[in-house]
Parts: sequence; C-alpha cells; structure tokens
Amino acid sequence: MQVAARGRRAAVSAATPGCSGREREATVASARSAAAKQRATSLRDDFYEKIKPRLYQRIGDELREARCVLDLGCGGCQLGRFLAETYSQQVIGVDMSDGSFPERHELRSRTRTLLRCVKADARRLGFLAAGAVDAEIMLWALHEIRQPRAVLVEARRVLRLGGKLLIADFPRGSLAQHLCNEDYYTPDQVSDLLAATGYVNISVGLVERRQVLWAKGLRSARKELTG
Repeated sequence: MQVAARGRRAAVSAATPGCSGREREATVASARSAAAKQRATSLRDDFYEKIKPRLYQRIGDELREARCVLDLGCGGCQLGRFLAETYSQQVIGVDMSDGSFPERHELRSRTRTLLRCVKADARRLGFLAAGAVDAEIMLWALHEIRQPRAVLVEARRVLRLGGKLLIADFPRGSLAQHLCNEDYYTPDQVSDLLAATGYVNISVGLVERRQVLWAKGLRSARKELTG
C-alpha cells in the first residue's frame, strides 16, 4: 500500500513538473477527494441501511468480552437492544433526547433487566462512577457532538482501566456526506482527537467499502497520576 501511494505521488509529480511540494500535495488531496466522491456516488442510497445488521455484528464481535457497555449517543437504543439480546451484556444508552427511547413494554423481559436508556449530557456522566463500564461505543454520534474533547475525556473517566472505546462514524468523502451535505472527520483527525484526550493503542481505519470510519482506543491500564 505504501509503495502504491509513493507511485501515485510520483505520477502526480511527473505530471506537474513545475509544481512546488505543497502544490503537489494539494493535487494528491484533490485526486483522493475525487476518487472518494466517485466511490460514494456509485453506491445505492440505502447502503447504510443494508449494512446495518453486519455492522451491528461487527460491533458486537469487537466488544463481546465486555460485561457492561456504554452507548454514547444511543438514539433509539437499537444497538443497545441488539447487544443485550445477542450477547447478554448490560448496556447503558445515553442521549440528549429521550424521544425515541423504547417503552419498557416494548422490550423482552430479559432485555429490560440489561438495557438502561438515560437522558443525559455526555459531557457530564455524574450518575456513573469512575471506571464503571468495560467498553464504550459511539455509533454515528461523534460528528454530532459540539464539544467532542469534553465528551471523550468524560468517557475515559467512566471507562475501566484497559477498557475499549469504539467509534463508528461517517468519514469525510463518504456516501453519507454526498447524501446529507454534512462535514465529517477524517481518520487522521479522529486519531489526533483520541490521542489528545488520553487514549492509547489507537487505531483508525475505513471499513465497509471505506464508507464507515472505524476507530479504537484504550484507557491506559496504568493509573494516571494526579496532582
């Protein structure tokens, strides 16, 4: 992959011999953007709905060892219901709005004991103690958050030592951007954001035909020094 990337840069340089390094980088970025747009426009508008079952399964496989999962920006708690019913995990869903939370009578009796949906500001999770959850998921939520650093710092506080944060979101240049005309993060931006808020062992990539940004980070297994 690195060789191919070098080859593309060399081809651009050869095609634009009079360009400065900065201009060549801009040309490369423009070419990548055009390629991403072409990929996005070749997909059906219902692409994300089609991959939903597979994406839920991917998330479940990633977090299967967690006993308690925090779902930040849970919406209607659909993912939480899936994790509770499929993996028997305790799930706490948090969202600023409770308008789409499921009614208790809509849930299976077993799910009622495992799933808890809470209307709360993700910057202030005072109802959770430090290290209270084993893993966290943010699905289609990061790009909606106005103060992502504050949310990620608070998420790290309630995550146990060695616990995992998983982010799945729309990336810049994706079909979602083509359909919704919203701005999304690049993988590098998410990586920098996780590093700046204290996560370690960070990995960020693109999955599902490069239409889903998939990022992981851990809370360090070593206790942070205070004071």
